[in-house]
Amino acid sequence: GLGSRLRPHTYTLPKVLLNVAGKPILGHILDELVKQNVRDCVIITGYMGNLVEEYVNTHFDLNVEFIEQKELNGLGHAIWLARESFPVDEPVFLILGDTIFDVDLAAAFLSPYSSLGVKKVDDPRRFGVVEKDSSNFITKLVEKPEVPLSNLALVGLYNIKQPALLREALEYIIDNNLRTRNEYQLTDALQYMIEHGEKFTTFNVEGWYDCGKPETLLETNRFLLEKKSTIRSFPDSIIIPPVYIAPNAVIQSSVVGPYVTIAENGSIQHSIVRNTIISDGASVSHSMLDSSILGNNARINGQYRRVNVGDSSEVDFSYS
Repeated sequence: GLGSRLRPHTYTLPKVLLNVAGKPILGHILDELVKQNVRDCVIITGYMGNLVEEYVNTHFDLNVEFIEQKELNGLGHAIWLARESFPVDEPVFLILGDTIFDVDLAAAFLSPYSSLGVKKVDDPRRFGVVEKDSSNFITKLVEKPEVPLSNLALVGLYNIKQPALLREALEYIIDNNLRTRNEYQLTDALQYMIEHGEKFTTFNVEGWYDCGKPETLLETNRFLLEKKSTIRSFPDSIIIPPVYIAPNAVIQSSVVGPYVTIAENGSIQHSIVRNTIISDGASVSHSMLDSSILGNNARINGQYRRVNVGDSSEVDFSYS
């Protein structure tokens, strides 16, 4: 997608490369897969996909195939584009690229059945929803139902034991132009698999953090910093953890934290900053910032504000 809810940042970066707790969203996802000894990946790219390729090839030693989705025709269409890459006799694990999760992937991989990550939500109408029988097997998947019969939402983690059947299902909905909300939905393909004998179970994903809006990006930043905070001291400043401070970041005469990320070459001078993401090369001086996001190489100077400033911008609140 275009990441329109995260503009102005997504004018210059794809959403999956936005910095949260010291690295891009995609970096956190791939780190978890590497921990599970996953070596082979197919990444579907679209908007500014060349930047995604550059980042992955620079930071990860993986066997990666990149496939471009030139038209935004839905998640089912995106996975269909990768159908030729499906293994014949090994499971496929599908992950959405704009969500950070906290789940035991090892347990999910060990399930003898195909299984889908789910979480109980207050308003299931915004999600794909799972309905199960008394034996805990999924009977039905509905994309964004008007009247949900369950509060179990799909959260973007799919462990598929029969990739050949998934390929058949995707080809069926594409060949027959079966669209839901004008897109080819992965949930429709999974429903086809259920109707053709595949058994699906679920695994709970309590930690599920959407990065699709500024407020949820900051929420995810807080969650990740609570799990892993850097400890650094500066002689004339106060650091209140949890924070992430890049090794080459500069802090002078400031109070920083809690929940602040300062990325590579970021700087804070004579300021008070909390609950904020300072991206690569961005700087804050003589300011008080709260609940803010600064894009790469953005500059803020002067006064108390809440801001959402894109790459290479400059904001000066000082008075002459």
